[in-house]
Amino acid sequence: MPRIANESLTPETLQRFRQTLRLKEEELSIRLSAARAAEVVQRPEEPLDFGDWCQKSHEEWLFLNRNRLEIALLRDIQQALHRLDRGTFGICQECHQPISPRRLDAVPWAAFCVPCQERISLLSSRG
Repeated sequence: MPRIANESLTPETLQRFRQTLRLKEEELSIRLSAARAAEVVQRPEEPLDFGDWCQKSHEEWLFLNRNRLEIALLRDIQQALHRLDRGTFGICQECHQPISPRRLDAVPWAAFCVPCQERISLLSSRG
């Protein structure tokens, strides 16, 4: 039967995790803003040589790939906040056992305990 709550997490600890997640969510939202994207991908009006265009294209590619990763992280953070609201924060989504407090301190948006995360990562790397 799935656990509903991680009993090892006090209300104060849960509030600390909520605050940490909200701050990270705000930071990512600012970095993912449309103004920031426009700043990176804007094209200058003066003509650039081929090297400048290559550099600009590479910077855009790096920006877009970082954005893709940050969007995924933002989604994970929002899901962790949802689990906090539901009272299931700190419970592995796979085995329904408590996630260790050390893991949550390192990765507060973690949805899986270390053994389940390793198993999932191994399966996804196989194809």
